[in-house]
Amino acid sequence: MFMFIATIRGNRFGSGPYNWRLQLSLDRNESMKTWNLRRASHLFAWAVLICTTVSAQDPQFTQFYANPLYLNPALAGSARCPRVALNYRNQWPALTGTFVTTSASYDQHIDGIMGGLGILVTNDQAGKGTLSTTTVSGIYSYQLAVSHKFSMRFGFQATYFQKSLDWSKLTFGDQIDPRRGFIYNTNDVPRGGRVGNADFSAGVLGYSDIYFVGFAVHHLTQPNESLIVGESKLPMKFTGHGGASIPLGMRGKYGDARTKISPNVLYMQQAAFRQLNLGVYIDHGPITAGVWHRTRDSFIALIGFHTEKLKFGYSYDLTTSKLTTQTAGSHEVSLQMQFNCKPKRRRFRVVACPTF
Repeated sequence: MFMFIATIRGNRFGSGPYNWRLQLSLDRNESMKTWNLRRASHLFAWAVLICTTVSAQDPQFTQFYANPLYLNPALAGSARCPRVALNYRNQWPALTGTFVTTSASYDQHIDGIMGGLGILVTNDQAGKGTLSTTTVSGIYSYQLAVSHKFSMRFGFQATYFQKSLDWSKLTFGDQIDPRRGFIYNTNDVPRGGRVGNADFSAGVLGYSDIYFVGFAVHHLTQPNESLIVGESKLPMKFTGHGGASIPLGMRGKYGDARTKISPNVLYMQQAAFRQLNLGVYIDHGPITAGVWHRTRDSFIALIGFHTEKLKFGYSYDLTTSKLTTQTAGSHEVSLQMQFNCKPKRRRFRVVACPTF
């Protein structure tokens, strides 16, 4: 006989582990000792994850600035000309219930409205499609030139999200035969299905030619995303980020210094979950290399290639928590395309944030 009692706290802030506390009771006969407990725990964890009260968190991309609209709505239009960003993240591919998140965005600055417009679409697949979330967002950011050396941007984001549950992919205790494994049909009545709701976010960004600092609040209205019964509000997420772009060497008559170093810090909090990221990038010509430390969670290595119109990046999260190599880390790929546009009517200050 099996009995599982579980409390699951999900941490989608990077590659940190799910804190699973499982209490297991079983008949200690010889046949059960040979049964694959690891496979059972993975399947049961997904069932409990859906059927118990869980504090939800947003998926996160490691290449924060390669997905600017996802990080902070105030970054919409910050590159002035039209920009397309595509992002793919595969988190913990070695585990049974992997997370795959993709996003696509478009944004540009428009002089007539003194700001930028953007659209962002994301899709998150948890547990190989057991739980799926799709969001579509429209973003507007207003640009304000405070002085000759300092500018600000204020962003507002309106989102519609849809979350769905594939009940057929869940496994329950009454399906288990002590000797032959999962062979029975469950008597559990299918519940849930699909839920949709509106969501709103806002952000602010201050920047010069050298440094920048930003703050964003997502899920201002804390929408209900419960799929089964009762109410499950999506907690607000607070993000603070900042950094600088420092030339190494003197600027010459042919332009800026070829090599730059960019130290960065990023802090996130959602409900009881907090995360501090410390990183540094080095740009040398068309090549960018970077390293981040996500405190108590992982080290991140990044390599990128960029031209005036194309940017491509790859990053790998090396888990340092108790899961270590069992997760196979997290892989992320980004692609940005920058298009030409009409010559600017007035001086436009570009944000000195990293490429990736």
